[in-house]
Amino acid sequence: MINIKPSSAIRKNYNEISEMCKKSGEPVYLTKNGKGDLIVMDIEAFAMRESMLRLRENLVCVEEERLSGKKGFSANDVASMMQKAVSEVISGNRK
Repeated sequence: MINIKPSSAIRKNYNEISEMCKKSGEPVYLTKNGKGDLIVMDIEAFAMRESMLRLRENLVCVEEERLSGKKGFSANDVASMMQKAVSEVISGNRK
């Protein structure tokens, strides 16, 4: 559900809007003179959206590289690299 409020609502009902953002995890769209002006959202929801956008950007870059012929790593290659890294960390902790 899209929450739309006039911009004056943020001054008059800050706590209500804050609670609405936290409960729904969705932004509240603020209007000024009947037109979109600002978006207010919970900081945790914002951080999650930013993380998802960065992940999607990275995936698009990797896919573009793959399509252009850049050699990647197989699942087995990655598993081997991870096992090697874990082994190095474990052996480093024993010293």
